[in-house]
Amino acid sequence: MPKKKAREPKLIRPDDIDPHHNWSRPLQAPGHTQVDFEERVNFRRLHEYRIARVRAALARSGLGALLCFDQHNIRYTTSTVIGEWARDKLTRYSLLAGSGEPYIWDFGSAARHHKLHAPWLCADHCRAGLLGMRGAVGSDITLFKEAAREIKSLLDAEGVGDMPLGLDVVEPPMLFELQKLGIKVRDGQQVMLEAREVKNIDELTLLNMAAAMVDGVYQDIAEALKPGVKESEIVALATARLYQMGSDCVEGINSISGERCSPHPHNFTDRLIRPGDQAFFDVIQSFVGYRTCYYRTFNVGRATDAQRSAYHKAREWMDRAIELLKPGMSSERVAHALPKAEDIGFASEMDAFGLNFCHGLGLGLHERPLVSRLTSFREPIELKAGMVFAVETYCPATDGISAARIEEEVILTPEGAKIISLYPAEELPIANPY
Repeated sequence: MPKKKAREPKLIRPDDIDPHHNWSRPLQAPGHTQVDFEERVNFRRLHEYRIARVRAALARSGLGALLCFDQHNIRYTTSTVIGEWARDKLTRYSLLAGSGEPYIWDFGSAARHHKLHAPWLCADHCRAGLLGMRGAVGSDITLFKEAAREIKSLLDAEGVGDMPLGLDVVEPPMLFELQKLGIKVRDGQQVMLEAREVKNIDELTLLNMAAAMVDGVYQDIAEALKPGVKESEIVALATARLYQMGSDCVEGINSISGERCSPHPHNFTDRLIRPGDQAFFDVIQSFVGYRTCYYRTFNVGRATDAQRSAYHKAREWMDRAIELLKPGMSSERVAHALPKAEDIGFASEMDAFGLNFCHGLGLGLHERPLVSRLTSFREPIELKAGMVFAVETYCPATDGISAARIEEEVILTPEGAKIISLYPAEELPIANPY
């Protein structure tokens, strides 16, 4: 395949709204297959939107190029993925220089596959690559030296060899070899997260489809929540159901019940569910890369006044935060509306972090912007249409062991927040009531 000519960068301002959005219509949650009689997800439009966002962010950054080892950044820039196993290996990497076309380095067989099946990439930009695999290759740094020289030659060829290089995450030997060649390395993660913070209609549709899968899983969980069931059995049930529905990665499921609810341990065990337990769950999975972060709390058979009160407070805090999520709003103001650490029995906002906050959601579980009382007062961000948030609240009960945990996924439309996590959570759900 002949090499594509470098295109002029399509500049997109951070507050631009994808023209394919039709906010007057409900967001689609179509079937997983493509059909000829409806437009569903347009993957080539998705790729063009994402690469345009990266080019625009790069043009504003003062950097000459972006070298990415973060799997979400690689997928966003190249529309390639070779499985969740690659997430922590730091052996795949991509390069985007100026207005040029993206490069991708992969295991040799995967690079050959991209040449055959990813025609949106230049064939000679799909290359075999191997670095340290987090030290597994050994202490010989030859591979790092060769890779750094290759990258330097490409930067020079693209005319950005004298400009700083943005880098997201990396093995230290790779960083050192780039610096030895005179390359000025800067933080590229913020540039990529700026690009990823506003979603187009295809991303919103994929996020909505992923949320719809979790809607169904919570129906299964509600029916299965009976005394004698293990927390781990709920995890197994949910994982199997998600893969049956088309999930490409069940990243993790929190399953927490009874006396384990307070303080929140963020994991699961083989504990047996008991009558009257308060139990909450978080389903973290992805469909075509786009993730969910979706908590729900149930009571098993019956609930006490203390458990109902905790749930009511968590819901009140949730609704107060969602009401403020609208374009033009400052993340600082949203953070002020979140409960303080002492409201849930913690001494500091650091101690309480992750229990009452909002985080961006997309290819990554935690994207920009992140809204919390710990971070947002120092660096407020203006909210924009097309952002997607997971809004989390947590309230311990006065009985000292129970707690309520709720999370809604919301899309910011021009009029405000639209909830896409639809399993009912306005009132405390009682599973299999007595």
